[in-house]
Amino acid sequence: MANRPPGPRGYLTEEELQNKPKVTKELLFRIFSYLKPYWLPLLGVFAIILLSSVLGLLPSIITGRIIDEAILGKDMTLLVQLVLLAIITLSASQFVGVLESYINGWVSQQIVHDLRNELFEHLQSMPHSFFTTEKQGDIITRMNSDVSGVSSAISGTLTSCVSNIATVITTIVALLKMDIRLAAIGVLVIPLLVLPTKSAGKNRWQLLSQSQEKHDELNDMMNEALSVSGSLLIKIFTQEEYKDAQFDAINKEVTNYAIKEARAGKWFRVIMGIFTNLGPLLIYLAGGYFIISANDTTLTVGAITATVTMINRLYRPVESLLNISVDFTRSLAMFTRIFEYLDIEPSIKNCEHPVKPDLSNPIIDYKNVKFRYIEDKPLIEDLTFHIPSGKMYAIVGPSGSGKSTVVNLLPRLYDATGGEITINGVNIKDIDLYHLRDHIGMVTQEAYLFNGTIRDNLLFAKPDATQEELENACKIANIHTFIENQPDGYNTQVGNRGLKLSGGEKQRLSIARVILKNPAILILDEATSALDSISESSIQNALDIMMKGRTSIVIAHRLSTILQADRILVISDGTIIEQGEHEELLKLDGVYRQLYETQFRKVIEMEHE
Repeated sequence: MANRPPGPRGYLTEEELQNKPKVTKELLFRIFSYLKPYWLPLLGVFAIILLSSVLGLLPSIITGRIIDEAILGKDMTLLVQLVLLAIITLSASQFVGVLESYINGWVSQQIVHDLRNELFEHLQSMPHSFFTTEKQGDIITRMNSDVSGVSSAISGTLTSCVSNIATVITTIVALLKMDIRLAAIGVLVIPLLVLPTKSAGKNRWQLLSQSQEKHDELNDMMNEALSVSGSLLIKIFTQEEYKDAQFDAINKEVTNYAIKEARAGKWFRVIMGIFTNLGPLLIYLAGGYFIISANDTTLTVGAITATVTMINRLYRPVESLLNISVDFTRSLAMFTRIFEYLDIEPSIKNCEHPVKPDLSNPIIDYKNVKFRYIEDKPLIEDLTFHIPSGKMYAIVGPSGSGKSTVVNLLPRLYDATGGEITINGVNIKDIDLYHLRDHIGMVTQEAYLFNGTIRDNLLFAKPDATQEELENACKIANIHTFIENQPDGYNTQVGNRGLKLSGGEKQRLSIARVILKNPAILILDEATSALDSISESSIQNALDIMMKGRTSIVIAHRLSTILQADRILVISDGTIIEQGEHEELLKLDGVYRQLYETQFRKVIEMEHE
């Protein structure tokens, strides 16, 4: 629902009907809790709306007096005075309207600001698994479209409802005071204005829905056929004529629906033109009858004219109030989608009394660790190993064996479902989450950079880093010379996701970023697997310097990296099946030997070509 545009005013789409939120007292109270801090300016808005409704009546009443007292009474002085008074009331009404929109806009944007901050902060607390399972488009839609839509729900739906009710009540009261008979006729005319709108609107909406479906079908075909891969496939299989015929058939349907919709719109305007003028004509007819045939001396031409003006003033607010249920449903749906995210409890968070132990010389222990992404499919079973402080352990294993999951458990990107992981004897679930992650540095296979400058991306690790610290980190990462040769140096823009840099340059920047962080624990998750040999060699040198004196866990496919490990852990099906040094593992003639023959040796041969 969040990804499709809503239907036209007055009608809900099938998807909107299916996802229609349940209106509860709790939901309404929760929504109004966001309005509560701004109750005083909102009260001011409602007071201004009431004043605006009253002021809006005055021009019609003054018009009646202009006709009866000034024109028919042939009083030029009074005519000028009444015209000036009408101008003043019109100006005052417009001024009050502007004031109301200013205050209303400020309140609605403040609420949007609060809600967007709350949602962003909450999403930041979500575990890594949330972002791997939720669609990014849905997250962005709720952050942008739904939260922004709250503004229109407050400044539009809420205040519009109050404004329309105030306009209807004040107008009906004024009509009854003017002449109850004409008022009754005028109110009876309103359905004649509204019903055609509902009927014609429903017909146009059905045509619009069918047209939209065909437009979507046409767009899908264009996206497929005119893409690089699609056009290549069509050419290879010589299906140009078939695709042309298919496109023409759908295009004809789109055209036919567009013609029908245009015709329906024309007839709708004709019908509305007739009924819009029929109402006032009936009032003129009734008023004329009372004055001419019934000799009613209490009714005046001015009163009839004022009544017609007020009846016309009733049409739009009545129509809006008839559609208020649709606007109300859409507003509730937006809040509901936002609350769905806000109600997701972070599965990874601090315990009740987290500790901040000394992690400067970390000793890591995995004790009978278990983990599963899906309840009935265990990925890691009974994993136990010990990493002494300052040592580098390499993890190897077949694809899908759970290597990355093993290292992701340490910074609690995921939480173990069994067993425990300790650092210096303290369970990581008892350690303050930010304290834990502050002492862990990760270099992954995909180096992610934010859209900004090289400096911005480096300072992400240490906001108060000096220029000298930046340069020292970049020298260790073998990227300083490259940066110096750029026209803007450290102020060079890296582009979205770092697209202006090569894979090797991005990776070296990510290493420099981790060096700036200066973590006690280092995790390298296949940090050089996607690079060519020259880039890999340059980066490996930087990694070697960075790993000295740190407790490190390395997932590697390069034999040169594995050979430097103090110990090699061979993982298969989430369990350590072999461990030791390179030579002794080869002698076992097991999984490690097989990996060496199929993966590592190929890499060695490629490096020597």
